Amino acid sequence: MFGLGCAGVRPSHYRDWSPDQAVLPYCEFLGDRVHVHNIRNCTYLTDKSYVVHYYDKTFDLNQLESVDFIVVPFRSLPSLAHTMLSFGFRDGERLAASVEVRRQRGEEYSLASALLGRYELMYVLGDERDLIKLRTNYRKDDVYLYRSRATPEQARALFVDVMNRVNQLAVRPESYDLLRNNCTTNIMRHVNHLAPNKVPYGWQVLLPGHSDRLAYDLGLLDTDLPFEEAKRRARINDLAEHYANDPDFSAKIRR
Repeated sequence: MFGLGCAGVRPSHYRDWSPDQAVLPYCEFLGDRVHVHNIRNCTYLTDKSYVVHYYDKTFDLNQLESVDFIVVPFRSLPSLAHTMLSFGFRDGERLAASVEVRRQRGEEYSLASALLGRYELMYVLGDERDLIKLRTNYRKDDVYLYRSRATPEQARALFVDVMNRVNQLAVRPESYDLLRNNCTTNIMRHVNHLAPNKVPYGWQVLLPGHSDRLAYDLGLLDTDLPFEEAKRRARINDLAEHYANDPDFSAKIRR
């Protein structure tokens, strides 16, 4: 789908990667079950000091019942944001998917480098205790978690589409592109694969700090409350910090 970045850097799987991004996930489809390899669950001491853990798990697609949309605005530029999905299963298990710049060891994220296509792109499949707590408890970013209006059938189709993309990237690397191939544009394409042209590529995708309002206006999120009230309730930082070590972390942050 995407080859050379704007700066002509050919994407590769073979670099000295940052330890938390050194292993790519992939999965195997086994009928109604999906066996996912390399689910990340880091133990953090600080946002830059951690012990990396991975595990494999088989998920039953018949148990998939929901998907949540997560928005993490940049503190210095809140119109920009990182976005993620989290899939919920009937037994309480969750699997989060985060489309990220794949950094080399010691490399820092730069907006200029992202704009010029100097990074590779990867999907991190992770435990919420990793992907959410990293941002709420260690980076101290605001995190907003919204329940989507997807039916179990729609959540299942979205999950399968994401897993197919994960397998695609495990075979063929791609360049990250801040405008065309990033966290939010990939989520947009997943949704549009299932409902063509549902999400238009416009300023709220280009500035994903506003993507939650776009999803709300498109009816993809629960619209029972006015948006500003829904956003206030969606902020989970206090709950994530309070229940940081609770074995029911994912359930408690949705209290």
